[in-house]
Amino acid sequence: MEYTIVIEKGPTSYGAHVLELPGCVAAADTREEVSTLIREAIQIYIDELEGDGLPVPEPSSTELVNA
Repeated sequence: MEYTIVIEKGPTSYGAHVLELPGCVAAADTREEVSTLIREAIQIYIDELEGDGLPVPEPSSTELVNA
């Protein structure tokens, strides 16, 4: 599955969140590190939903572009 990941640059670090998975977030010093961490967070999030017998949200087909 491919989820929509939003990565934002802050003053001293990067943050990421997943639009379809509320509360699935990561933060790191570099873009590369936050990209790795958010992918790990997605897997943990999905594993916990499945472990609790809850439905896993479907990815959206939204494409984000810089304006």
